[in-house]
Amino acid sequence: MQTPGEFVREQVTTVRETVDRVAGSVAESVAEAPRVSSVGSSVGDFIREQRSAARVSLRELARTAGVSNPYLSQVERGLRKPSAEILASIARGLKISAETLYEQAGILERRTGNPDTVAAIRNDDALSERHKAVLLELYETYVREHRTAPPAAS
Repeated sequence: MQTPGEFVREQVTTVRETVDRVAGSVAESVAEAPRVSSVGSSVGDFIREQRSAARVSLRELARTAGVSNPYLSQVERGLRKPSAEILASIARGLKISAETLYEQAGILERRTGNPDTVAAIRNDDALSERHKAVLLELYETYVREHRTAPPAAS
């Protein structure tokens, strides 16, 4: 028959071995866990740059976008990959087009044409998001048609 002290020591040893085994398996699974792709990281960097340029705090952007402060911080650091819906909310908070963030996240293909022209359309405060989208579509169609069209005779 065991004494109470021996019983407790045996139980403590069993618990320690179990904790060590579980901690080891957790450490292995964390080491093997896939990291968020570089796309997630680049969209996070882009969001941080836009937020800084707009002089908006992380807390303020999180509030206007309707996401938590820690979640937005994780997105900016590339630890989370936001959904298209979250990207649209963040874009509204930054007052930029959702399309811009979709392109950064790899959801949409980048527009063709002169990046300065595309940026000018996107940054024009006199245009609504819908007008910007229509103008960008028209511009892209124009560029695409003129690249494939044979040169005109002079």
